[in-house]
Amino acid sequence: MESLFCSEVRATLLPLADPARALAMQAYMRNRFVFFGIQTPARRQALAPLLRVPQSAGELLAAASELWDHAERECQYTAVDLLARQQAQLGLADVDALLALVQQKSWWDSVDGLASIVGKIVRRARRDELTTQAAQAAMDAALRHDNLWVRRVALLHQLGWRDETDRERLFGYALAQAGAADFFIRKAIGWALRDFARHDPAAVGDFLAGAGSVLSPLSRREAAKHLAKPLAT
Repeated sequence: MESLFCSEVRATLLPLADPARALAMQAYMRNRFVFFGIQTPARRQALAPLLRVPQSAGELLAAASELWDHAERECQYTAVDLLARQQAQLGLADVDALLALVQQKSWWDSVDGLASIVGKIVRRARRDELTTQAAQAAMDAALRHDNLWVRRVALLHQLGWRDETDRERLFGYALAQAGAADFFIRKAIGWALRDFARHDPAAVGDFLAGAGSVLSPLSRREAAKHLAKPLAT
């Protein structure tokens, strides 16, 4: 039986559906998903009152899981928006549930949103001496996971951390996944390094000039995009 919250979400979205736009959105996503055909700004504006209603961690995860079960991709986007808006309610104990969503209907559009939420949770946990080791262990385990999208979350979880970035893990994770053939892993390595380069370009430049030579050309190009001196590939 559908929850009241999810019923209200769908009742809000259905009048906004645009079949013609849905086909274009579906094609853009390589026909992996079906769509209502609602652009992001319109979806978020319509659902904002619902997503602002406070929910507990358990309620948030239950709602996200239920939305994940619906066919239309906007339902997964709504789940990510809900979790992102109320991510302060979530803790380290909820990371496994988020990683479970990562492994369902997986593609970069949903996974990267969840990676940002996981990152915020882990960042808060690392600031507490009582949970620092558990937070780091959770991401270390994610990096070794069989599912490539979980590994992508591990690679991306420190985006935006700036001076709080764990450099040893950032560079170590990049090297650990350097041999991966998958495009999305190689791209994530480069993205994570490029993000940190905005804060400390010298550190990333030194890494790429040394141990980073084992990275794929794609990862190196992405990582070096904003460095003053381009690197040979």
